Amino acid sequence: MTSVLQAQALGKRYGKRWALRECTIDIPAGHVVGLVGPNGAGKTTLLKLAGGQLEPTAGDITVLGGRPGGTPAQLARVGFVAQDTPVYAGLTVADHLRLGARLNPRWDDGMARERIAQLGLVPTHRAGKLSGGQRAQLALTLGLAKRPELLILDEPVASLDPLARREFLQGLTEATVAHDFNVVLSSHLVSDLERVCDFMIVLVDSRVQMAGEVDRLLATHHRLTGPRRDPDRLPADQHVISAHHTDRQSTFVVRADAPIHDPAWTVTRLSLEDLVLAYMDRQTAENRRVAPEAQR
Repeated sequence: MTSVLQAQALGKRYGKRWALRECTIDIPAGHVVGLVGPNGAGKTTLLKLAGGQLEPTAGDITVLGGRPGGTPAQLARVGFVAQDTPVYAGLTVADHLRLGARLNPRWDDGMARERIAQLGLVPTHRAGKLSGGQRAQLALTLGLAKRPELLILDEPVASLDPLARREFLQGLTEATVAHDFNVVLSSHLVSDLERVCDFMIVLVDSRVQMAGEVDRLLATHHRLTGPRRDPDRLPADQHVISAHHTDRQSTFVVRADAPIHDPAWTVTRLSLEDLVLAYMDRQTAENRRVAPEAQR
């Protein structure tokens, strides 16, 4: 198997509103995938479609070569940690492990108990009495002990403080190295994803704007700064992602497979956050342009 998740023209509509439209992606196996975008971009909808919790309105999606949630065996291959890392407030840590063992045929009880001990969680403590970071770690432990081939995490650290976020992501990184499984992790914080992800998907306005391996994306995108120039005058192999102008200067973010040697430009590398923001800025600018036209 070469793909963990494949989607073709995937869409989900709630009433008249499309939460996800024309989503076509192919996520290869062996990656920790970051799904990033602003609130309301469709990240949770895409992940719930992948987890089998929602049915598509349009298009197709396969996960690990099968229909999401199609059979008990398929469900056992995918772990899902929902937004706000839900646990049962009235149950103890030990209760959660017993429940996980009853519900999951591939459950690794030894790993779960070892991880709980390493985290310093007391088995008799109720989840409702744990800190936000401890609840997140408990939810991650349940997802890991399921021994999934794909673990889906929907903004699991959004409500945590910086220290708890760092500890959660460090634990996730260690687990992926130790147990060799695939991860799709969503967030609207690029800095969190940058720590752990080697494949990135940018989702804006319910559509995929960019997808690929992080190293490849950074190698093929550049910032150009120089005398003011119309984007149409750039070479055809330099695809403009975003453009900003002053009276005398232009700054472009472009995608180009070949090196850029034009002496008129100062060419600089982009950080991952710069790159993500450029794609978000492009879509925002496109929306501003289309809106007046739609009103005519």
